[in-house]
Amino acid sequence: MKPSGIVVLLSGSGSNFQAILDASKESSFPQEFSAVISNNPIAKGLLRASDAGIPAIILDHRAYQDRESYDAALAKLIHRFNPKLVVLAGFMRILTTDFVKQFEGRMINIHPALLPKYKGLNTHQRAIDSGDTHHGATVHFVTPELDDGPNILQAGLTINENDTADTLATRVLELEHKIYPMVVDWYMNDRVKMFENQCYLDQYLLPESGYELNDENEYTDNDY
Repeated sequence: MKPSGIVVLLSGSGSNFQAILDASKESSFPQEFSAVISNNPIAKGLLRASDAGIPAIILDHRAYQDRESYDAALAKLIHRFNPKLVVLAGFMRILTTDFVKQFEGRMINIHPALLPKYKGLNTHQRAIDSGDTHHGATVHFVTPELDDGPNILQAGLTINENDTADTLATRVLELEHKIYPMVVDWYMNDRVKMFENQCYLDQYLLPESGYELNDENEYTDNDY
């Protein structure tokens, strides 16, 4: 059977999942969500899924003795839905290589930094501490190395003199809510793909940074 639909993995509030869901409802090409899966039984994102009539499934990592056994169970669960795309929407787990390779090229993540800068955690404070003038968010394909897959789309903002890690996090999250639905739409409509660890949009090879939104954060169909 041909893969179809989207499986979302999350651990917390699921605000990026909600942004994707809302955008899908407004799109002329609404997407099908097969399931939302969480390792956290009290994740708010599960309630968002239930409210939308999407299967909300708990797979608690604490019930498994190690990372490998949990990831094996998670992969088996995802394969049941045979999704076209797996979306990491705040899934706070470091994934094993074996798991990632099963979904490589059809699993994406969003990271609150302009990758390859600031992989991992505490990205906003690290950007401030480094004296950066710009910061942002990146949607990328997932590969075995943490936050290292080919970039698909980036959006940036200017760090203000009075920004704190908290204010910057709020502003970056607004960017995330804008760009993640765009990439999901691109992928589900066969516009973006990963090939030989590089990213292509509409058959054009993207630069290492991925597609970059213009200064007004507006996507245009200009040549890239």
